[in-house]
Amino acid sequence: MPNPMRRVSDIIREGDDFLVAAHFNPDGDAIGSTCAMGHILARLGKRFALYNPSGLPETYNFVPLPAPIMTTLPDTLPLWTIVLDCGAAERMGHDLLARTGETRVVNIDHHLGNGDYGSVNWVAVDQPAVGTMVALLAKDLGLSLDGPLAECIYLAVSTDTGFFTYGSTTPESLELTAEMLRAGLDLANLNMRINKQWTEERLRLWTEVMGSVTLFADKQVAVGTITRAMFERTGTDSQDTENLINTIRRLKSVRVAMVLREEAPDTYKFSLRSYGDDNVQAIAALFGGGGHKNAAGGSINAPLDEARDKLVRTITQSLELA
Repeated sequence: MPNPMRRVSDIIREGDDFLVAAHFNPDGDAIGSTCAMGHILARLGKRFALYNPSGLPETYNFVPLPAPIMTTLPDTLPLWTIVLDCGAAERMGHDLLARTGETRVVNIDHHLGNGDYGSVNWVAVDQPAVGTMVALLAKDLGLSLDGPLAECIYLAVSTDTGFFTYGSTTPESLELTAEMLRAGLDLANLNMRINKQWTEERLRLWTEVMGSVTLFADKQVAVGTITRAMFERTGTDSQDTENLINTIRRLKSVRVAMVLREEAPDTYKFSLRSYGDDNVQAIAALFGGGGHKNAAGGSINAPLDEARDKLVRTITQSLELA
């Protein structure tokens, strides 16, 4: 069987010009992987551009960018577009999706149900982050994991593994971090920069959301709600909700945490988190969503109470909760 990582390595070695993209509303893995890929291409002397329709979140303004992250596409796309951490083609955003016929997509991802939408697909669901995949690629290309490249990889891997606390954490991801530490990665300073990013506005938002949390199924399902009115009152946006659901999941009795975020009237994005054998990816798939076994999400069109009740009922039935 052909090795997809080697195929990607060959494309990078032989190519001259690349566009690097990741999913909209990017998290740490998306931003870290995008920047790491840029550093790889820069070290190899390639031409490249970084793109994300949402831009660089303020939370990650400390990231050592190899080039600015553009929010608009160039008039002419290069031969190859490397798409990172997009579990479905739609996640790259409407503008790029509409122009995939103008370029060849290299799909690098670790989500279940990816769909292999690229011209070349490297999908490894056993990897805890796309950041670990980018690290493997860098090493295959003969590059050392140090300097800004290492910082970007660490951002990707640490945030997508909950700082190595999730069940997706692998021995290899810990060994990778040890390798970068030996190469000079300033772990304490980088962790401070990653985590010390809260604003007073975010604190106010989280206070409101935590006050909205309701428990179901004998306190085994916890549901928090984020409305557009909350964003307006607190002067925040969706970027300020990252990791909020993981705090809700810390309740002792909870097996599944869910957050419903209002996108438009009667339209909600839902996020699900679980532990161990409780498969929320299968639940999200019933609503057209996806993700990982213990971290998934999707969208639902219904009034808030109806959307919440339908999702809670599905969770309760699927996991046979009391």
